Amino acid sequence: MLPLLSDEILLEAYHHATRLQLDREFLNLLLAEIERRKLKLPDDLAV
Repeated sequence: MLPLLSDEILLEAYHHATRLQLDREFLNLLLAEIERRKLKLPDDLAV
């Protein structure tokens, strides 16, 4: 869980992580938290 991040910052972090092609495990961690919070990814970030 990443409770200290706001929803907006979490989505922004995921956006930058995908753009920078960061480690897949890190992307999965962010994505799991996004799904846990039931957030909707913008269309350009949808997996």
